[in-house]
Amino acid sequence: MKTALFPGSFDPFTLGHLNILDRALTMFDEVIVAVGVNQDKRGMFSDEQKLSIIEQATAGRKGVRIDKYDCLTIDYCRRNNIHHIIRGVRNFMDFDNEKAIADANRKLAPDVETIIIPTAQEYAHISSTAVRDLLKHGGDTSDFLPKDIVL
Repeated sequence: MKTALFPGSFDPFTLGHLNILDRALTMFDEVIVAVGVNQDKRGMFSDEQKLSIIEQATAGRKGVRIDKYDCLTIDYCRRNNIHHIIRGVRNFMDFDNEKAIADANRKLAPDVETIIIPTAQEYAHISSTAVRDLLKHGGDTSDFLPKDIVL
């Protein structure tokens, strides 16, 4: 079985994330959507809420597993025998950042390859930061979040 890791803070999981996941599922038998726990970063949603949102968003999708971790992404890959990391990008700034991380990961673990997937154009404007801002101010997030998400 060919497995990939799709790591992130997912605060919250958006339509852009779902687009990347669906496309990754065309390449892999299983994609693990893993919430990275960062003790130094305070998000809007708890880890349990993030996992619940991802479960709601991915319900019925075959080949999706959901997890969380609090170590280096490369260490998670090593522990779980994963050789592919999926990362999504919306623009060139995202790409530059993700390429730098991929290069560092390749130095740490040459057997783990990062696959960068550009989000579909209709989702390129969506960021978790924008969604959090909309939520804080009572805005409509229906064009940003997977349908049936309960926040």
